[in-house]
Amino acid sequence: MIFGILILWLFSTIGLLIITAIVPGIRVRSAGDLFLASLILGLMNAFIRPLLWFLTWPLTVLSFGLFALFVNAFMIQLTSMIVPGFEVDNFASALLATVIMILLVITGFIFIQWFLFDNVFWLQMNNMHPAFQM
Repeated sequence: MIFGILILWLFSTIGLLIITAIVPGIRVRSAGDLFLASLILGLMNAFIRPLLWFLTWPLTVLSFGLFALFVNAFMIQLTSMIVPGFEVDNFASALLATVIMILLVITGFIFIQWFLFDNVFWLQMNNMHPAFQM
């Protein structure tokens, strides 16, 4: 279990490193600050983000899930307020970082399935309503 948490932390740190290289408004001063920002972001995503998602679920439902991007961007900006060596210029940079992080996570899940199972398993609907069958 600890090994799995450390692997997730390492992947999160690599994702944050990629984000700091791509997004111009996000900077990190040192590798230690990068690891600390990744740790703080992970802890806040584990403990604070579920509470924010619960409080903002009506907006998330009304926006078809797009408001979750704003919650995640707020988490990145909050991390920059806590970690002094991790800087986010504005909310737009945090929002762009959120979109890139989501794309990295999707890509990571596809590669993990591809390497482990030699195939990517997409959701299949076999029992469809007769009106929608072709």
